[in-house]
Amino acid sequence: MKKNWWKLLPVLLMVYAIPMSFAGEVSVQTILHETIRNLYFHVTMWFSMFILFIVSMVNAIMFLHTGNLIFDVRSEMYIRTSLLFGFIGIFTGMIWANFTWGAPWVNDPQLNGAAITILSYLAYLILRSSLNDVQKKARLAAVYNIFAFTLMFVLIGIMPRINDSLHPGKGGNPGFGSYDLAPAMRPVFYISILAWTLVGVWIAQIQIKIKSISQKIKSA
Repeated sequence: MKKNWWKLLPVLLMVYAIPMSFAGEVSVQTILHETIRNLYFHVTMWFSMFILFIVSMVNAIMFLHTGNLIFDVRSEMYIRTSLLFGFIGIFTGMIWANFTWGAPWVNDPQLNGAAITILSYLAYLILRSSLNDVQKKARLAAVYNIFAFTLMFVLIGIMPRINDSLHPGKGGNPGFGSYDLAPAMRPVFYISILAWTLVGVWIAQIQIKIKSISQKIKSA
């Protein structure tokens, strides 16, 4: 139990964050109105996805440095989990966009960058499935992982800031940090990021254990 205390933490955080997400005090913003509550779901999903992609890339680098296949397994499973959060982020974003921009998808550099990012990581999984040699698969996947993360950083972190974008904080638009947010919103937002990220780590750890057991059975 002492080793698994962190699994209880996201549950406790959710007990606070989810009710506050739906019923807590929020700022009254032009156009956004009550849809600003999606900040707790859409934006937090992307933050968690980004953090999990970082963990995956670090494990890819560790594999290239050590050659230990456990790092390759961790890298793959964190990407799979990150993609789950990415799909949820896109889905919640489409709902938000439909209410605020009048369509579920518009020609926006951040939206297009997000779509390309998801496709690039799906290509990572296709690359893995196309190779049989374990070591070669792990090496190519690790290198591609680093490339995909760099591409994501450029497409989502840089391009929307230097081009016209409808997203807050991009293309000259003010970010949420410069809005007069309700005092209760910030703790709910940051707690939600932490909670969802820990849930992602939990999911990835389960997948890592399953994959490790499967590999041991095959090699027995």
